[in-house]
Amino acid sequence: MAVPKQKTSKAKRDKRRAHDALVAPARSVCPQCNAPKQPHRICPTCGSYKGRTVIETDED
Repeated sequence: MAVPKQKTSKAKRDKRRAHDALVAPARSVCPQCNAPKQPHRICPTCGSYKGRTVIETDED
């Protein structure tokens, strides 16, 4: 079993973890209903994508 010979320094450890931060998902605005949605996905509020209705929703 592999065992490290030296203690990993804080700098080395933190450099490795530099890319592990969580980021919030991107948001865009639906051109039909102006609700926030993820880009390149069907709007969960109105069910449209690229200007046409893809799924039927219960919009009030």
